[in-house]
Amino acid sequence: MKNSWLKTIFRLEDIFINFILLTIAFLLVIEIITRNFFQTGIKNSTLYVQQLTLIATFLAGAITSREKKHLTIAARLPVKQPAAAITRTAVQIISSAFTFAFAASSFSFALNAFSPDDRIAFIPRRLIGYLMAFGFLMMAIRFITGMDVRRKRAIWLLLALLGAILLSSGALSGAITALLGHEPGIFQAFRAPLQAALLWFSGPLIIILIVLAFFGMPVFVVLGGLGLLLINRAGLPLEIVANQAYTVLTDYSIPAIPLFAAAGFFLSESRAGERMVEFFNDMVGWLPGGLMIVTVLVCAFFTTFTGGSGITIIALGGLLLQILTGAGYNKRFSVGLLTSSGSVGLLFPPSLPIIIYGVTAGLSIKDMFRGGIIPGAVLVTVTISAAFLFSKGTGIEHQPWKLGRALGSFKKGLGEILLPVIVIVLYFGGITNLQESAAVALVYAFFLETVIHRELKIKDLPGVMTTCVTVFGGVLVILAVVNGLSYYIIDTQLPQRLSQWLGAAISSRYVFLLLLNLALLVVGCFMDIYSAILVVVPLIVPLAGVFNIHPVHLGIIFLANLELGYLTPPVGLNLFLASYRFNEPMGRVYRDVLGFMLFRLLAVLLITYLPFLTTALL
Repeated sequence: MKNSWLKTIFRLEDIFINFILLTIAFLLVIEIITRNFFQTGIKNSTLYVQQLTLIATFLAGAITSREKKHLTIAARLPVKQPAAAITRTAVQIISSAFTFAFAASSFSFALNAFSPDDRIAFIPRRLIGYLMAFGFLMMAIRFITGMDVRRKRAIWLLLALLGAILLSSGALSGAITALLGHEPGIFQAFRAPLQAALLWFSGPLIIILIVLAFFGMPVFVVLGGLGLLLINRAGLPLEIVANQAYTVLTDYSIPAIPLFAAAGFFLSESRAGERMVEFFNDMVGWLPGGLMIVTVLVCAFFTTFTGGSGITIIALGGLLLQILTGAGYNKRFSVGLLTSSGSVGLLFPPSLPIIIYGVTAGLSIKDMFRGGIIPGAVLVTVTISAAFLFSKGTGIEHQPWKLGRALGSFKKGLGEILLPVIVIVLYFGGITNLQESAAVALVYAFFLETVIHRELKIKDLPGVMTTCVTVFGGVLVILAVVNGLSYYIIDTQLPQRLSQWLGAAISSRYVFLLLLNLALLVVGCFMDIYSAILVVVPLIVPLAGVFNIHPVHLGIIFLANLELGYLTPPVGLNLFLASYRFNEPMGRVYRDVLGFMLFRLLAVLLITYLPFLTTALL
């Protein structure tokens, strides 16, 4: 009976998140139509979209906790039993305690930041704040209920709650005062000792968070927890964590992230990949090495829309490996090509990492898109060139080009082929803004795969979208809580002091760029691209001015290096995923991808030291 209730709740969550995403998309599409054809538009549509996106973020975060898919640092240190079980338990309890504290911060923020009369149409803003708190609350509970150790869960939950009270005593005080109009004497008596204890324990807790990051603690807990502890040490109100989360999640560009992600997953969960392979194969397969070109182009197309190279490897790796080996390419070469191609599309619009970088660095998304086109083409060209070099002497027979077959595959794949064209024309043509372009992409992909091709059924959508939700949910929750840490970093003027120090220590712009390349490769080994953007970008952006580097060029350098980090041993993400997907030992994957990685390193150096590749289209 219990399992039946849980399945029903999970199913309702999946349906509701689909409903919210499609509502946002259709609302924006209707806004485009009414604005361009009837010169009216929908009143307050931007506010509705922002609040719905915030709700979707925290529901997606709860689903991500349910599925145990929150982003973690790629390198998990090997630990033997029973230490492994103890470590996992500690990670879950501490994660729950900090997430409860984020919930308390959000609840107090909602009570103190919004009056009961502050509304968006008929919806009180305070209710939106309560939903933030509820989302964090669900995540905190699921850290405990999802533990592998089923016994003593009540004790672990109680321990997490006690930890949360210690971590959030200031926020709880603010919430109680807002509710009652005064702070009860008994709570007032305990608040000062609790805050003193937190101040004393904050140093060890910071060390514990950093250490447990390498044992699987979710990135959002690590970064948000560091922000919360540092804000407390500085004597600042803990409501800053929730305030910063609300501010960043209601940014104008944020709705584009879940919408583009959902559009990409509609493609990856249908047979769009097969149609793209057939189309590119018929168009360029007759060329020498045509099948290798097809592989790189298909991977670039899908990575651009799904926003994560791992998704491309998982979704299309098996199909493409079968095609390559069936044509006569050996498996080791094929695995190396697919592993390196899995991240090759991240610089093309409408790539999610570009959007998140632009939001984090405060840059024009349109300029970032323009800046990534030529460097993206360089990475594709270099990957194809490496494939030609390493496949030399294979002796693959090439199929003859036939107009009828090419036209047939073009007709089959026309819907998918038009998608990036429509998005780019609408956005760069000034017809739609970024979030509206994303809405068009989602609605278009929805109708294409459910109505035109009929490969996805409406009843299957909640399950199909679960993977998508865990991707953007994990990213947006990090984006929400890391802003508290960014606030502290900016408040302490750390970027400016770092800029002054580097300006005094390093006189050469080229030496700085080389050191930046090396540092970002290390970051790319250990962190996913989204976490790295949110943590590292606030620190390096001020350095661009010191060494006279164009901000967009810095962004493309950053993303190109992180792309390469996916391939860098020992813990590049694509290496793990390729080992899993292709059933190959990690050591062999390292050797298979090494040559491609060196070529990609050359491309990254070209992008770094030839800035006109980035700025030519600005």
